[in-house]
Amino acid sequence: MALLLCVSIVRNVRSETMTKVTPSAILNTSLPASFRQIRLELAREPGHPEGEANIAYVIIAPLDGNDRIDAEIWKKHREACRVARQRPHQPDSLGHLVHRPGGSWAFQYDSAAKLPDEAGYHFADERFVQGEYVSLREEGDMHTFRVVAVSRL
Repeated sequence: MALLLCVSIVRNVRSETMTKVTPSAILNTSLPASFRQIRLELAREPGHPEGEANIAYVIIAPLDGNDRIDAEIWKKHREACRVARQRPHQPDSLGHLVHRPGGSWAFQYDSAAKLPDEAGYHFADERFVQGEYVSLREEGDMHTFRVVAVSRL
């Protein structure tokens, strides 16, 4: 069975920016058992008093025994750590989960998506458990998302 997010990235070595996304399957049987599919949906905020299931992220990432992103396993399987940004009436924007200097995490999209990196707020400390809340900075604004599902691959 292939992962939900089947993309491969061609990197510009000099700038380390993602330049192209093309389908490439990664078999979940080739990944450690700690890999999870995590779905985040927009929580309540002004303009969305009930939250919004159609404003979401689907993340493929390894979690440690405390349900936090496992940086050591991420290092060994960076290509498999992916994200799909879902918005109503738009195609999904595909990218990767990246670990930045200083330990922060972000979503990095290919240049065709024309999206800036989106930073997770204290993602290294967050537990990705159903019902928990996490924050992301999107285009300069902070938004809270609820973890609605965490499943094995």
